[in-house]
Amino acid sequence: MSKEEKIIQAAIEVFREKGIEKTKVSDIVKAAGIAQGTFYLYFPSRLSVMPAIAKVMVEKIIAAINDGISKQEPFAKQLEKVVDIVFSLTEEYRDVFALIYAGITQTEHMKEWENIYAPYYEWMNHFLDEAQQQGTIRASLNTTRSSKLIIGLVESAAEQIYLYDDSEEETIRLQKLELLDFLHHALDLRHT
Repeated sequence: MSKEEKIIQAAIEVFREKGIEKTKVSDIVKAAGIAQGTFYLYFPSRLSVMPAIAKVMVEKIIAAINDGISKQEPFAKQLEKVVDIVFSLTEEYRDVFALIYAGITQTEHMKEWENIYAPYYEWMNHFLDEAQQQGTIRASLNTTRSSKLIIGLVESAAEQIYLYDDSEEETIRLQKLELLDFLHHALDLRHT
């Protein structure tokens, strides 16, 4: 693990434990086992590590989706698994996602969001493009723009449950069903 990766992992742990306001650079470097000056070689402030944490989470989402879906399954099943994975990761890392949103909005790094999410958008665009080429979803869909909309919708639905509302099993099940029904209609999904 590189020093930068150690800093990012330590920052995640310390922010989760202490929260944004109480975390100091000295806490992060202590957890990372590095000198304080080393931190500043990579990040100018404690909040400037937030985009790197967001990037790690995007990579985690993409890896989980790639591991969790099979191209041999019908598109509808793959889409359902994407939703399940995003919900599952949002539940598992709810505090990290909350930290990222709170931390990034307090800095000038909000402008980096689209760059951080670019690989995720690219993945979704490819996913939709393949389904479109197979005639599974409507041909008129602009996959590039729809990729951002779908990711935003799925993440927002998961965050609504795990960050803002409650996480009762029945509520979660109904939220996923409504979300998938909406996506099926929006994509004009043809079951094959």
